[in-house]
Amino acid sequence: MNMNATTSKTIPAGRVRNVADDLAAWMLQHWLFLVLASLGLWNLLPWMAPVFMKLGWETPASIIYFVYQFFCHQMPQRSWFLFGPQFTYAKNDILMAMNGNTDPVIPRTMRVFIGTPEMGWKVAWSDRMVSFYGGWFLVGMVYAAMRNRWPGLSWTWAVMLLLPLAIDGGTHVLSDWGGLREGFRETNAWLAVVTNYRFPPEFYAGDQWGSFNSIMRLITGVLGAVGLMGFVLPYVDRAMPSNGKTPRVR
Repeated sequence: MNMNATTSKTIPAGRVRNVADDLAAWMLQHWLFLVLASLGLWNLLPWMAPVFMKLGWETPASIIYFVYQFFCHQMPQRSWFLFGPQFTYAKNDILMAMNGNTDPVIPRTMRVFIGTPEMGWKVAWSDRMVSFYGGWFLVGMVYAAMRNRWPGLSWTWAVMLLLPLAIDGGTHVLSDWGGLREGFRETNAWLAVVTNYRFPPEFYAGDQWGSFNSIMRLITGVLGAVGLMGFVLPYVDRAMPSNGKTPRVR
């Protein structure tokens, strides 16, 4: 008996095509669920890196740190730490842990520091990425709950909400070119003058929790997420077929 012939009769090619078509139709119909599930995993993994380090599972932690370095600078002074006495650390504290001194180093050298058992372990992306990518997921969840009542943002509003993120991130880049110590976003002396030194020194200088820089990274990240996903999700939704075959018209 020809087994190949028997197999081909058992699973007709047409049936395979029908299964593939049904799967494609299901994916199109449930695209938002798939996007949210992917975003949930995408946001969870950076938090798992310090968990794995705490458990002594260095290989999976290293893989996460490696992959996410392509989506974030992972500068430790702008990141959150888990399983240590502090949530964030000043640059000098990190330099002391790395080198035993506070001599300046290039950003590429600092970004590889993931923590120590005494300090805790770094989340695999910075506070800005926590708010920005986390905002993607949160906005997506809100959109899923209000799907039929959310017409979406116009591109004008999307740009306006993304602009603070571009300004804050861009000025950080320009500041870092001047050196991690001397850059104007490191000291924010301009802000101290504008506010007439109304706030304590630790508010103006550095990137630690509660500083001006950390607050702006969180706020602009959330605003950027609202602008981007508030425009993209409804736009994609209008273009998607409602049942995998018939285009949805609104």
